[in-house]
Amino acid sequence: MKLGIHPQYRTVIFHDTSADAYFKVGSTIQTEKTIEYEGQTYPYVTLDVSSQSHPFYTGKQKAHSQEGNVARFNKRFGQFIK
Repeated sequence: MKLGIHPQYRTVIFHDTSADAYFKVGSTIQTEKTIEYEGQTYPYVTLDVSSQSHPFYTGKQKAHSQEGNVARFNKRFGQFIK
């Protein structure tokens, strides 16, 4: 492995601001912010959406119609077409 070309891999705190959830994850993301977490100082990154707040993961996602336009048309008007 070449020296000096790979980003530094370290533990980073990600903060989902919409759910007020913190995640301690290994990452190569670059940031100047730091935060005190569990008695240690870590790099800090804020997020708008994570698995704690995204509707798909929280189960609050609205289900859209499973039918396509053609199937919906045939269901409504199929009896008139012979």
